[in-house]
Amino acid sequence: MSASSIAPCPSCPPCSPGHRCAVYSSSSLTDEQWAVLEPLLPPPGNTTGRGGRPEKYCRRLILDAVLYVVRGGIAWRQLPVEFPPASTVYGIFARWVHAGVWRRIHDALRDRLRVRSGRDRCPTAAIIDSQTVPGADTVPRSRRGWDGGKRTNGVKRHVAVDVTGLLLGVVVTAASIQDRDAAHRLLAALRGSFSTIRLIWADGGYPGRLLGWAKSVLALRVEIIKRRPGSTGFHVRPRVWVVERTFGWIVKHRRCVRAYENRPDHHEAVIHIAMIGVMIRRLART
Repeated sequence: MSASSIAPCPSCPPCSPGHRCAVYSSSSLTDEQWAVLEPLLPPPGNTTGRGGRPEKYCRRLILDAVLYVVRGGIAWRQLPVEFPPASTVYGIFARWVHAGVWRRIHDALRDRLRVRSGRDRCPTAAIIDSQTVPGADTVPRSRRGWDGGKRTNGVKRHVAVDVTGLLLGVVVTAASIQDRDAAHRLLAALRGSFSTIRLIWADGGYPGRLLGWAKSVLALRVEIIKRRPGSTGFHVRPRVWVVERTFGWIVKHRRCVRAYENRPDHHEAVIHIAMIGVMIRRLART
């Protein structure tokens, strides 16, 4: 990934005259995207000149660096020299994971897209599925597992999306965890975030006690979308194709092709950042 041009950054603090930001065509924020994203960021640590040092690097450049890592799949230490130091970028990434910033930005963008498409901000139905990805050597053994069906040693992402494919929730587990077991955590988190959801669509990997538990405890009706009788190989199934398309959006970001993060919450944040990149491009086009 090479820089297409170098331009002054309009968001750089006045204390850094002449600072120039790298513009990478596949990951850097455009002016329209930054205008959408900037109001959603948390307030700086020093806004009144008291209580700590002012921020040294402009936030737009920090976000460009994070998006560069997620889109390009590189290690943090391999950030180009045009960006702030890797330790600074990763420190802000981790601090915002702990504070829930990435999730709040993601949810705000998702709500805006739903309203723009004529839907209510809160969905009434969702589709759930899982995706197994191999784990890199940075993922400790205690956080990975063997998925016998996919013959993969790594982690599993359990996601819930709305009927348009926008992400509603994600839970990352070891790949050895069965879908129906992880679905308890996913559905509980979904119910905690959305009191309006009543119907869940899922594929054949979620049978058994999950259906009764979801109905009696969470007031959720789980409808299983089964394969056509006698069918072999891949075929498009109603509703399930929506979440499969969302997985396709996510793995276009190379950091999401494999599991590199050694913490599940960091992995979940990377998925949120990937979807932020997808949504902000849509919002900036209008």
